[in-house]
Amino acid sequence: MTMAMELDSIECVSSYDGLDEDEIPHDHHHHHFSSAKPHNAAANNNARGTGIPGPPAIAPANSVHELLECPVCTNSMYPPIHQCSNGHTLCSTCKTRVHNRCPTCRQELGDIRCLALEKVAESLEFPCKFYNLGCPEIFPYYSKLKHETVCNFRPYNCPYAGSECSVVGDIPALVSHLRDDHKVDMHTGCTFNHRYVKANPREVENATWMLTVFHCFGQYFCLHFEAFQLGMAPVYMAFLRFMGDESEARNYSYSLEVGANGRKLIWEGTPRSVRDSHKKVRDSHDGLIIQRNMALFFSGGDRKELKLRVTGKIWKEQQNSEAGVCIPNLCS
Repeated sequence: MTMAMELDSIECVSSYDGLDEDEIPHDHHHHHFSSAKPHNAAANNNARGTGIPGPPAIAPANSVHELLECPVCTNSMYPPIHQCSNGHTLCSTCKTRVHNRCPTCRQELGDIRCLALEKVAESLEFPCKFYNLGCPEIFPYYSKLKHETVCNFRPYNCPYAGSECSVVGDIPALVSHLRDDHKVDMHTGCTFNHRYVKANPREVENATWMLTVFHCFGQYFCLHFEAFQLGMAPVYMAFLRFMGDESEARNYSYSLEVGANGRKLIWEGTPRSVRDSHKKVRDSHDGLIIQRNMALFFSGGDRKELKLRVTGKIWKEQQNSEAGVCIPNLCS
């Protein structure tokens, strides 16, 4: 069983290399994103030309996009589009959710397809569903669905690893969420010095220590540390994730180091994007891995208590346009 370590199991000293400690923006409001679209306010209850109240007018299809809006989930409908015998339509995903009953008139839906509306849908171009998060792209139907699975503007999942968390949002919202809701350790600076402590470490096969978030180069990085079984061997693993996309993560490098008694282990690598789940990174062994016996040796004493000091630094790779090589740029 995975255990989340308490805050007092970590001692942390962060060094800032001369950087002024920037206050991390404090935002008590979580970001919630709505896919609701504005409705045409021109519809009214007067029958055209008579002044007599009548049924709501159908919005001139500024648009067709509104005709393609599913009445259940309010998302745009794509083939297959289903309809009841009275002509009310809904998307294929919601057809199963309403148990084959029309949500408008409660008639049984059956397997009637609205072929005319499907043809209309296939002929239109749609904005990416993440347009309200900044994506400017517009696509034909089939291209849109493929794009949205990899859109750089899609929300990020919460990177907290101590428990299952379903919160999603942009990076500023997740930073506030990690600080305010998960109470994670927040530090400014690109060098760090942590000591991970656990009594009776041989009794714990799987454990996750509290996440630490670093703010440097105007970006956020998550430091993970945990214990698990690698085959038959109990190990500890430390690794860094970048709070952004993989293309941005490749601009940075980091190192982790543990050691004592004249011996040390050093890991250098590129931080993984939080688009890759914590479990995916751990299972790929992309980080500093220390066998438990070695970790206890580094802890000193009688080797019955884990007191492992992990030091590290983050730097940005700067491209030298003349030589075509990367030059490390440390915080200064």
